[in-house]
Amino acid sequence: MYELISVTGRSFYIQCPARIGVVKLSDTDVCLIDSGSDKDAGRKVRQILDKNGWHLTAIYCTHSHADHIGGCKYLQAQTGCKVYAPGIELDFTRHPVLEPSLLYGGYPFQELRNKFLMAQGSDAEELTPDVLPGYAAAQETPQAAPVCAGSRSGPQAAEIRCLEIIPLPGHAFEMVGFRTADDVVYLADCLSGRGTLDKYKIGYLYDIGAYLETLEMVKTMNARMFVPAHAEAAEDIAPLAQYNIDRTLEVAEKIVEICAEPLCFEAVLKRLFDDYGLTMNYQQYVLVGSTVRSYLAWLKDTGRVAPRIEDNLLLWERVS
Repeated sequence: MYELISVTGRSFYIQCPARIGVVKLSDTDVCLIDSGSDKDAGRKVRQILDKNGWHLTAIYCTHSHADHIGGCKYLQAQTGCKVYAPGIELDFTRHPVLEPSLLYGGYPFQELRNKFLMAQGSDAEELTPDVLPGYAAAQETPQAAPVCAGSRSGPQAAEIRCLEIIPLPGHAFEMVGFRTADDVVYLADCLSGRGTLDKYKIGYLYDIGAYLETLEMVKTMNARMFVPAHAEAAEDIAPLAQYNIDRTLEVAEKIVEICAEPLCFEAVLKRLFDDYGLTMNYQQYVLVGSTVRSYLAWLKDTGRVAPRIEDNLLLWERVS
């Protein structure tokens, strides 16, 4: 665990629970794609960087879930690096209490304010194309890979970015991935490994429709290598993307089946846990519960289920 894996000459990842991308910008400077789950993860990442004589210039966060931004505060304090996060994810990165609040639907009670759901906040800035490292096109030669620069000067038109932002919404509000100059794609949490899906059945999703659209897009992508955060790196990502699509649609069909009779949300959630053999705890309640609410919203908006209020209960029923 926390082993540095080389993908190409300049693109690496750190093997850990949520894989961290490492991209060399020069012989000494690197940037990270995500930072791990907490201070301990950040410390292990710094040890890897120090061992290789690398200086950390920036962390580019794919999204704001705690297992991806938890190491930012430590690494920023230790190295002075910049931290960037996209769109709404920036607000969650700065104010991590928003994450358990979103999942719970109100102020989270103490057991939900833990490092797994609420990272430490960092002094993050908005991720835009302008803050990505770039290199001058004139520096590139057929014999050598371009050397990226964390700080830039000269005409903007003469630059090529070392990273390209890839929008990957669905798992989170505005999650992104990155393509490096040597054609390695870091996919964040837009898909899970087969073993994870087979074991846990339901992965966390915020927007089901956007997630399915993202996976359909990912199926068509080509790259030298794909590095998902929670699945093995692969040259061909299409089969795993399709497997994630199939599992997502299966869960949707299961919820429609459960709603054959009018049921309140808690009853739907219990049936899912029971039928899939899942064990509920506080963390699973909010993660799976929030996801089931997103499924119900998507199924309602696509005409598969309908809500109605009866005897002061919001009930969900399959549309016949």
